[in-house]
Amino acid sequence: MQVLVRENNVEQALRVLKRKMQREGLFREMRDRRAYEKPSEKRAREKAEAIRRVRKLARKKAQREGLLPAPKKKVVPAR
Repeated sequence: MQVLVRENNVEQALRVLKRKMQREGLFREMRDRRAYEKPSEKRAREKAEAIRRVRKLARKKAQREGLLPAPKKKVVPAR
């Protein structure tokens, strides 16, 4: 992974690097590898993740078809 530092702006380069690492899932993987995970715990976690994914896809599909109301948009106060 490579990030360019422009005009000696290291803080901006760090923000870009962190965002790239977040998108790649590096932080989650580091957290997961911190300790040993038993095979039974791994199966349970992966099954729960799969159920979450399926429910999310079903919810999005229902929203597109108009069966569920769309999520409310966050209102950002004007500055």
